[in-house]
Amino acid sequence: MLLIAINIVSGSGRAVAADRWMAPSVELRGPKGTPARLSDFKGKIVLVKFWASWCPQCAEVFASLDGLDRDYRARGVEVIAVNVDEHRSNADAFLKAHPSRVRVLFDARARAFAAFGASGVPASFLIDRRGVIRHSHEGDTDVSPREYREEIDALLAESPR
Repeated sequence: MLLIAINIVSGSGRAVAADRWMAPSVELRGPKGTPARLSDFKGKIVLVKFWASWCPQCAEVFASLDGLDRDYRARGVEVIAVNVDEHRSNADAFLKAHPSRVRVLFDARARAFAAFGASGVPASFLIDRRGVIRHSHEGDTDVSPREYREEIDALLAESPR
């Protein structure tokens, strides 16, 4: 599992259409401090999922992220789980109890969370190959893994530009 810290480079995304906007530019740090930017994933479809160890819905949907990652990674889809716990030890305990292969990021100060305009966890943002947020969901009580798959499949079916 890749554990990465997150640092914001710029603020929230700019509007592209009434229901679409550019994903915010955030810079990530790997376990050894190696920088990676969200824009590095341009050309790929990216599912960014904000979660917290104390969130019951997050625990329920976290396992489905592994299935999405397993089924779509080879097709150019990145699944990124961004933890917003204030205390890293809580996130680490959660991850120990729920082993996962998805890329896990940490946002203890909720800067990326705010940059995406999220208001609660769980929250997810599906970003297309051009870096445009095409789908967003908060609460996830009404979003099933099947719905994520339908959204991802629709984006994969689009012609890369």
